[in-house]
Amino acid sequence: MAYTYLQRIGGEWLPAANAKTKNLLNPATEEPLRAMPFGDCTDCRLAIEAASKAFPTWSKQTAYERAAVLKRAADLMRERLADLARTTVLESGKPFLQSKGEWGAGADLFEWFAEEGKRAYGRVIPSKNPARRLIVLRQPLGVVGIITAWNFPIYNIARAAAAALAAGCTIVIRPSEYTSMTAMELVNILVEAGIPDGVVNLVNGQSSSIGQEMLDNPLCAKIHFTGSPRVGRILMDGASKTVTRLSLELGGNAPVLIFPDVDLDQVAASAVTAKFRNAGQVCISPQRFIVHQSIVTGFSERAAALTAKLKIGDGLDESTNIGPLINAKQRDHIEAIVRDSVAAGATILAGGGRPAVLPHGYYYEPTVLGNVTPKAPAFAEEIFGPVLPITPFNDVEDGLRLANSTRHGLSSYVWTNDLRIARRVSEELEFGMVGVNDWNPFATEGPFTGWKESGIGRESGPEGLDEYLETKLIAIG
Repeated sequence: MAYTYLQRIGGEWLPAANAKTKNLLNPATEEPLRAMPFGDCTDCRLAIEAASKAFPTWSKQTAYERAAVLKRAADLMRERLADLARTTVLESGKPFLQSKGEWGAGADLFEWFAEEGKRAYGRVIPSKNPARRLIVLRQPLGVVGIITAWNFPIYNIARAAAAALAAGCTIVIRPSEYTSMTAMELVNILVEAGIPDGVVNLVNGQSSSIGQEMLDNPLCAKIHFTGSPRVGRILMDGASKTVTRLSLELGGNAPVLIFPDVDLDQVAASAVTAKFRNAGQVCISPQRFIVHQSIVTGFSERAAALTAKLKIGDGLDESTNIGPLINAKQRDHIEAIVRDSVAAGATILAGGGRPAVLPHGYYYEPTVLGNVTPKAPAFAEEIFGPVLPITPFNDVEDGLRLANSTRHGLSSYVWTNDLRIARRVSEELEFGMVGVNDWNPFATEGPFTGWKESGIGRESGPEGLDEYLETKLIAIG
């Protein structure tokens, strides 16, 4: 299938208004894939205007009419999983099977919200005055700007776009410049599925310029952002001046509490698989492995041995377990975290450097660190890379103290066969999502939610649809 790799504004495929381009690189080889349009606020302003013009018609379509388009898009994604996944591998570096899984999850989101949009219920409130009627309506917000990250280039967009479109909003997507081909292929599919002109727009370019336009433009009702806490704070500062609505997903620093009653072989094996998915570049990635002191040596030895067996390489190679990081900056960040954590007393049990056999590409060996203290960067900071740090704990209170000692509050994990411990710990963890003997505490049909500095708003599930609906009370006398 031949796709168009340009910006989409008001029903047209366009280059950047400033005629600039930027090379998209393959992180596995550091070679250019394609020159992509690279615009700025001008493109964003045109896209917002086009989305605003399309909003009255799209929002007045029935939920069933909108659902038919979204369901068709989901079907097209499933029909082309292999081709779509290959593009995502080329620009993100993640292994092919993981890319296929991500596109499948994107299709699930579009199908699920196609159906959930039909259930954007209002209600009639019984009034204490018999001559009065109180009616609550749920209506779409308007134009939504979507700014997303590179680690899940289809899933991050789909969580917001599918919900917003199902609610009756129109959208302007600004994908990461590192993974813009995936976003453009999604828009191609939506166009083929019958999305009306101007309902879905895409601009690629300077993040600061485009984000500022979304904040300043009164036609943009809301911004959904997936990315760093630093940029999230900038958006919050800007939104305070314009009262633009925000949804922010700002990453995490997920603790994993492992108690001594578990099957150590099983937990170590599944932990390594979960930790190194997408080279650890996952917002809900299990990060701080807080292991009971009675089993910490056994867990560490098993995790290190399994990690050493992982094959690192190009994601298109079916035997690859872990691909490259997205860019040189991210690799440098991981190197600094490992170096500074070792200086703080941590021990390298596996990996710990760039693979000598792969001189090109942004590779870093899957790494296990032992004896990680709470002051080490590998414990205190979000790693967002292929590093598995291990810290011992003494008892439930000590484990909870260590787990909750972060300003992040996205995901967390508990491994135990003791129901009393599972209940207590899951209720006292200060995180929006808790996996109890489960490495995937999220679902299309359930809320993806962060506490504390991990974000504002909800994605997926009925809560995800609510984010794009206004509530109106009509009082009839």
